[in-house]
Amino acid sequence: MNTFYKLSIALLFVGCTADTDNIDSENEYITKYYVEGEENLVSELSVEAFTADKAFGRAIPNLSELELSLFGVGNAMFDQNWVSAPATTTSRDGLGPLFNARACSACHLADGRGKPLLETGAASSGFLIRLSAGNSLTEGPIPFPNYGGQFQDDANFNVKPEGDINVSFEFINGTYPDGTAYQLRKPTYTLLPNYGSLSGVEQSSRVGPQVIGLGFIDALSEESLLANADENDADGDGISGKANYVWNVKANQLTIGKFGWKANQPSLEQQVAGAFNGDMGLTSSIFPEETCPQGMDCTDMPNGNNEGETVEIPDMQFSRMMTYQAAISVPIRRNFKNEEVLKGKQLFTELSCVKCHIDNFTTGNYPFLPQLEGIHIKPYSDFLLHDMGEALADNRADYLATGKEWRTQPLWGLGLIELVNDHTYLLHDGRARNIEEAILWHGGEAETSKQDFMNLDNSSRQQLIAFLNSL
Repeated sequence: MNTFYKLSIALLFVGCTADTDNIDSENEYITKYYVEGEENLVSELSVEAFTADKAFGRAIPNLSELELSLFGVGNAMFDQNWVSAPATTTSRDGLGPLFNARACSACHLADGRGKPLLETGAASSGFLIRLSAGNSLTEGPIPFPNYGGQFQDDANFNVKPEGDINVSFEFINGTYPDGTAYQLRKPTYTLLPNYGSLSGVEQSSRVGPQVIGLGFIDALSEESLLANADENDADGDGISGKANYVWNVKANQLTIGKFGWKANQPSLEQQVAGAFNGDMGLTSSIFPEETCPQGMDCTDMPNGNNEGETVEIPDMQFSRMMTYQAAISVPIRRNFKNEEVLKGKQLFTELSCVKCHIDNFTTGNYPFLPQLEGIHIKPYSDFLLHDMGEALADNRADYLATGKEWRTQPLWGLGLIELVNDHTYLLHDGRARNIEEAILWHGGEAETSKQDFMNLDNSSRQQLIAFLNSL
């Protein structure tokens, strides 16, 4: 880690007042580039990140007393370890029979970002591998025989997991035009299956992102997302974001995708239910079927359904989790008037990064939590699919998303990941070890922006990184 980057991290919690006291109010960069209030990424609902370990866990400030209570219950659910049934703890049994994690927080510790698999045999911590045997434009990825849509490498007692995962790394060395060396790390994951061959499988490794601001994303209208779409690149700028349309279980139709690395979930509710089901083997009214590989009889296995219930997470319990997930706010930016940060902000625009990482949305109708309606937000994402080039391709289609397309990842909270989760692994599979490597992996529609970044001198590159760390 270079000296400039260490300094930017060290200054994150100095505080906005201390950070700006030493800057002349007439500083040309503040006058020219700072926009009043830009540090508040979700307007008046932004929150201060008082401590590093709790930076991502604070609620929006205008919840009612009842909503705060439900938020707390949901928070406890998020952190609790689920156990296999039957158990005396009937409110949290039903885990498995196959799973990847025992708790939501196992993948999103402190509401933050998971880690990639760093060595063979290591326990996963927010890492999983999607599987498919092809794709339907209207029905999505086709489950792979015996294994379904996700490789589950853990299981209840006396049940075999779907297998183990081996990882190896290729290191790619390169040099900037100014002579500065860099290195990228490319992972390769090999599956060792227990339930038959995986020959011909399409697989895609994933790391769980931070879970801040999800309610604001859920509250975005389809129209606001489509306003930035340019599928046929009509303006000729080389950037052609497109929407994904995916199956919405409750609406019983295809609707626009907002969540997931391929924008393959249409709502926060379905995203949460899908994680319960796929990651922990827990059923809900949205996904009521157990995860059970073909060839294994799960019909007589005990489940966590309480008396009178048909699923392991009843709707009332699920609604508590939804309140928690929807109401998590976004921390206020740090160092936002720092001269180096403001120079980096200008470079972020000049390099056209802002064409995909968009900072201008207003939320729409959101009956579940009306406080989120009509809020100006700066997620630094367009939530659309973009071709990111061959280097990042997983060659696994997902509804309208091709094997080279990924949803633009929101950047809010980016600079806090190291403080919250003690790592800086980025991109869909965590291959990038820091922000700089994440930029260098960009290709496809982002190739020109990446090349422009590489052509900067080292000082300017660090300014752009400083800006990103302020988010």
